Amino acid sequence: MNMLPDAETLEPIADAAGGFHPLFADVPSSVEFNKLRKRLLRLARQAIDDFSMVRPGDRWLVALSGGKDSYGLLALLLDLKWRGLLPVDLLACNLDQGQPNFPKHILPDYLDTYAIPHRIEYQDTYSVVTDKLPEGSTYCSLCSRLRRGHLYRIAREEGCSALVLGHHREDILETFFMNLFHGGRLAAMPAKLLNDDGDVMVLRPLAYCAEADLEKFAGAMKFPIIPCDLCGSQDGLQRNAMKAMLDDLEKRMPGRKDTMIHAMTNVRPSHLLDRKLFDFAALNETLTRQDIPDDI
Repeated sequence: MNMLPDAETLEPIADAAGGFHPLFADVPSSVEFNKLRKRLLRLARQAIDDFSMVRPGDRWLVALSGGKDSYGLLALLLDLKWRGLLPVDLLACNLDQGQPNFPKHILPDYLDTYAIPHRIEYQDTYSVVTDKLPEGSTYCSLCSRLRRGHLYRIAREEGCSALVLGHHREDILETFFMNLFHGGRLAAMPAKLLNDDGDVMVLRPLAYCAEADLEKFAGAMKFPIIPCDLCGSQDGLQRNAMKAMLDDLEKRMPGRKDTMIHAMTNVRPSHLLDRKLFDFAALNETLTRQDIPDDI
């Protein structure tokens, strides 16, 4: 069921504030940027609608890392809300994980400038990760688990029904191929997931959005990007190999990434080999005498 208000276009709603969220006051006026912005808004809104993410009146905790994707997520959600197309309250949240040289002032200053409701939480998970794992190890998995646990807690404390993450199309495809090549299973990142405790929904409204578009959007919006000095500084990650493979495939056969994302919405269990998803034994019961050729 479509929970979003109908809108003929994605043109900003004219109002006393000038018809746009303050974040967009100084954006480029070029046709190229307007097309990019509308494309990202349309795809985010489509994902929100396709996966029934909205319950009007809910409150969402929007995870903000300081990277291009989470900045883009927050900006697009604020834009949709400003237009009257997202009837939820938004609370931005940054989890300061104690990384050395992390510029603590950037995110609060940015959020304060645009009067965006937010919470900054300090938890030194950096020391935990580096203490538990030997130097040169891949930190992403443990770092992510620790971060997610704190974000669930914050969501509960703030009365938020959902934790909203900035994973995009490429993140989902890379995860799919990591599971395929290394995990022996067909699985990716779901656009909507209930956490193990059953009290916080995890949402990914950028599921259809291309990383390249988000990168262009971040540049045009002049987001104050904060690099990750933990996992972002490590080479040889499996995800990097998947990213390189997908980029090469897209270069040689343009449009494959969109086709693969579409394939994830068009699954046919009877054409796979998972007996838990399809009752192959029941096919025997449908075989009647007239189905058997006379010459057998």
